[in-house]
Amino acid sequence: MNYQTNEQLTEMNLHAMRIEYRRQQELPAMADLDFDERFSMIVNEQYSAKQNAKIKRLIKVADLREPSAYLANIDYDPVRKIKKTDVARLSDCEWIRTGSNLIITGATGVGKTYLLSAFGREACMKKLSVRSYRMPRMLTNLGIGRGDGSYNKIIQDMIKPDLLILDDFGIKQLDISMAQDLLEVVEERHHAKRSIAISAQLPVKEWPSVFKDQTVADAILDRLVRNAYRFDLKGPSRRPTVEHEPSA
Repeated sequence: MNYQTNEQLTEMNLHAMRIEYRRQQELPAMADLDFDERFSMIVNEQYSAKQNAKIKRLIKVADLREPSAYLANIDYDPVRKIKKTDVARLSDCEWIRTGSNLIITGATGVGKTYLLSAFGREACMKKLSVRSYRMPRMLTNLGIGRGDGSYNKIIQDMIKPDLLILDDFGIKQLDISMAQDLLEVVEERHHAKRSIAISAQLPVKEWPSVFKDQTVADAILDRLVRNAYRFDLKGPSRRPTVEHEPSA
């Protein structure tokens, strides 16, 4: 490769093409391939690099709480009550493309956040956009947004992604203002046919108790629960315990 071509590829950010072309020049066996074969290999390298970069960006923007979570690494210990077939059926992320929801419930430490994050990562691998929030933080941001004028922008940011992950629902009761903020998010995403994946310690039947306003509760739960896939995780906490040295 001459200097000018090398510089042009660099300037166009076609680094994978430049590297692959140089590799081919250094490999004598490449001389036995015709131009179309060699050029196809060069283009494939650049295409793969572009796709991998996009997936990397999607995962970074998703801000998953368990960034190393993978569906392939899920523990199917029978005590957890997670069926491989249920995970397999949802692994193609078609439920996100059709605007269905996902609900994961279970006691503290059973792996709800990991499972949410694993599905979030899988969505990114399918080139779907994802955002992840802890429910308390999301509601705090919306409350602040009401006061500083950024409310509409925050709402729009929560409507845009293909999948919105909300972790830790129901850890405290929602007052009327918080419930209305949550309804705004849920309603807008429901209207746009965009998915929500949500986790909670409380079983779904107890979710109405989280709301002070039952009219708003009914509206939110109707949109969240009616078309949702569910996992109800069981078993002991999976969080590592810290062993303390006995005091003297």
